[in-house]
Formats: sequence, structure tokens, C-alpha cells
Amino acid sequence: MGAHGHHGGGKPMIDSMAALAAAASTALVGAMATDTWQVARDGLVRVFGRGREGEPAQLAARLDEEAALVSAADDSDEARRSLLPAWRLRVEQFLLAHPEAVDELGELTRHLNSALPGTQQNWVQHVDARDHGQAFGVQGGNLIVHQQPPADRPDLQP
Repeated sequence: MGAHGHHGGGKPMIDSMAALAAAASTALVGAMATDTWQVARDGLVRVFGRGREGEPAQLAARLDEEAALVSAADDSDEARRSLLPAWRLRVEQFLLAHPEAVDELGELTRHLNSALPGTQQNWVQHVDARDHGQAFGVQGGNLIVHQQPPADRPDLQP
């Protein structure tokens, strides 16, 4: 029941819910104040809608509020970065409670990453690499984790 078997190689597409939560929240926040926002917002509300009664309305209101903050901010990237940890946590908690939503959220995340404007795709990759030592790149429809080399190691200078 419910096993999709489209992962290939027997390895799950994403190694952990934490990794998916990070990728999904980064894509979500990256979509704020862009043309992709409506898709991101509706998609997330739909995925989370399988959870508790009344949750989607609250969630939609919160999403709208935070997207408005990003739109109004002098530095929208800074605003996005400050919102990211809370969403990461929220998404992770949701996935732990609803592991059956993993595939749907993975689909949404891939869709958002491909739909985002180029500048935001770069932001999504950078923010994860810079803040967490790994970036989630989208290649051929799979989320690939890139470890980032340590920055400015003097012993690596020519």
C-alpha cells in the first residue's frame, strides 16, 4: 500500500525528514515576494491540509502575513533568512506527524525549485550552503546534497 518504487537504486530520494524539511522550507521562504508565491502557498496549505482540522486556515493566514513581511522588508533576503528556522521546524514537526506526506512535499519542493526565478534559485542554494554546510540542489528531479568546503581556509591558498 502506498509504496511508489520510483526512487531507483533502493535508496530514498532524501535521506531524512530533516533534509526534506530544510529543502521544503527554504524553497517556500525563497518563493515569498516572487511570482511563485501563490503556488508555494497553495501547495503548502494543501499538503498540511491533511493534518488537523482548522490548521489550513491558520497556516494560510500565517503564510500571507510572513510573505507580506518579506515584501515590505528593506532587505528581503535578510527577512527570508530570519523566517527560515521557524518554517524548518514547523515542516519537520508536520512530517514527523504525517510521514505519508513526504512524497507530496518532495514533489512540491521540486516543483517550486524549478519554478523559482533564477535569482531565488541561487538564494535557495546559497542560504543552505552558507548556514548549514550543505546545499540542496535540484538535478534531474532529485534533490542532491552538496557538502560545502570550508570557507577561507588559509592552508588552501595558493
